[in-house]
Amino acid sequence: MSKWKYVSKAAVLSAALLLAACGGGEGENAKESTPNTNQTDKAETGEAQLTGAVVGDGSSTVAPITEALVEEYAAVQGKVQVSVGVSGTGGGFEKFINGETDFSNASRPIKDTEVEKLAAAGIEYTELALAYDGLSVVIHPENTWAKDLTVDQLKKLWVEDGTTKKWSDIDPSWPDEEVVFYAPGTDSGTYDYFDEVILDGEDLVKSATLSEDDNVLVQGVVADKNAIAFFGYAYYLANEGKLQAAAINGVEPNSETIESGEYAPLSRPLYVYVKNEAMKNNEAAYDFLRYTLENAGDMAEATGYVRLPAEEYTKGLAALEALK
Repeated sequence: MSKWKYVSKAAVLSAALLLAACGGGEGENAKESTPNTNQTDKAETGEAQLTGAVVGDGSSTVAPITEALVEEYAAVQGKVQVSVGVSGTGGGFEKFINGETDFSNASRPIKDTEVEKLAAAGIEYTELALAYDGLSVVIHPENTWAKDLTVDQLKKLWVEDGTTKKWSDIDPSWPDEEVVFYAPGTDSGTYDYFDEVILDGEDLVKSATLSEDDNVLVQGVVADKNAIAFFGYAYYLANEGKLQAAAINGVEPNSETIESGEYAPLSRPLYVYVKNEAMKNNEAAYDFLRYTLENAGDMAEATGYVRLPAEEYTKGLAALEALK
């Protein structure tokens, strides 16, 4: 099932796109709109119709934004075939390194080892920021004891220490019940990010059920009062009535706390990495990535993420134009 279909709010999306096309609303409460220089107007008159293929892969967290953009782009450039896989951030970078994709979505910065492999393969790339996400720690609606967790408690819960974890191990006042863990797969940038900022590089608890499909994690928590999981904020919003997000150090994830960084340390940027050669030699790939940056802020909000400041999108568009 398309994750875009899973989290879309059609009315919000339509309003967001209309706002972008019109250059934004007026008044002191209007949001700052990103520059919109795509080829929609020309496409409607039959000019600037492109053909070709664009291939991407990568993060399941970024996928709702990209899948929404693919659907909307089809109305602008219907003859361009855009296909985007969801192999996780690490899996996407593997395909990027192998020369299989024009761009790679990521929920973490590229690793030094991946940079070295790209250099060895002779592939030059550019990092572009798309949106902010708040990695959400979710629990069952009937869980009344773990609604506010500290970073230390998170680490104690999730780190592998050779024991069978019970809630009462974390706090003696909590139930004497075994904790059931669900987590993204090891190719996921979300897994890597959690490992870095919560576990300090130590091993994740071995009893966790791992999946690259965030919907599997959602269903696992929905089905068990003693379950806990973590994944991107958009998937929490899409299932808000079925589960609850724990506050971290007293701060709940929402658009304001994520953008401000108050929801620390689980606020993070989301990226797309583009192959420089593709931006130069594949007009369709360049046009789709330009469309992506022009509309990423509106689409991020429509799919449950947080837009970047307008100047960040302007900076990204300038970097993309320089590649061409």
